Amino acid sequence: MSELVARTGRQQQRYEDGYRLIAGCIPFKYSNVEENGGDTSKKIVEILMINSTSGTGFVFPKGGWENDETVEEAALREAMEEAGVHGDLVHFLGYYYFKSKKLHDEFCPEGLCKASMYALLVKEELESWPEKSDRQRSLLTIPEAIECCRHAWMREALQKGFSNWYADCMIHTSPKKDIPK
Repeated sequence: MSELVARTGRQQQRYEDGYRLIAGCIPFKYSNVEENGGDTSKKIVEILMINSTSGTGFVFPKGGWENDETVEEAALREAMEEAGVHGDLVHFLGYYYFKSKKLHDEFCPEGLCKASMYALLVKEELESWPEKSDRQRSLLTIPEAIECCRHAWMREALQKGFSNWYADCMIHTSPKKDIPK
């Protein structure tokens, strides 16, 4: 059992214009590829995904953005709680809208959500984390991750947000102007 505990409840949840505000990330890391002659200088990107707790397929860490934290802190917290990883947020990928099938409340009766998604360069994979008993991590290539992604909005974040950013070789620290408050 992990000594770390995941946050629960909705007392601190942020809302805006009828949307529950969500923070999440697409965790990734680089792996060396061995080519002929044993050269491992070529690097590929691998996407870290976690199993969904409510059905088949894989998802990215995400969850409610709370009043006592910044959106970046919320994304980092969710990555640690759900996927057991620490890292650096290197790029804001955009806002993604979706309708939750199960999370409705008095402030968001329609279940509408607005997710702020980031690219997270994984620096450390923890051996123990709050949701370890419920989650398994998988490292996938970008095409594999697109194929296995459970939710259309997450697939869009991976295809349009992450893949376009990565293809443009835009690896840098997010400037403050890109970060929603």
